[in-house]
Amino acid sequence: MFQIGMLVWSILSVTFAGMLILVVLIVPELTPTDDMSAIPIAAAIGAVLAIPAAYFVARKVYAMTAGREVKGTRD
Repeated sequence: MFQIGMLVWSILSVTFAGMLILVVLIVPELTPTDDMSAIPIAAAIGAVLAIPAAYFVARKVYAMTAGREVKGTRD
C-alpha cells in the first residue's frame, strides 16, 4: 500500500500545490508586496495537504484491488 500511496501522493501534491499557487496569483490580497514570497509557502502547504488525501485514496484503491492476482508480478 505504501507504493500506491507514494504514486498517488506524487500526483496529488503537484495538483494541490498548483491550485494553491493559482490562488496566490489570482487573489492580490494574499501578497501585499510584490515579492511573491507566498508562492513557495503555498506550494509547501499543497504538498502537505496532499498527504492525508493520498492516504485515503491509496487505502480505497488497495481495498478495491486486494485479493486480485496480477499476472507477471511477484509478491
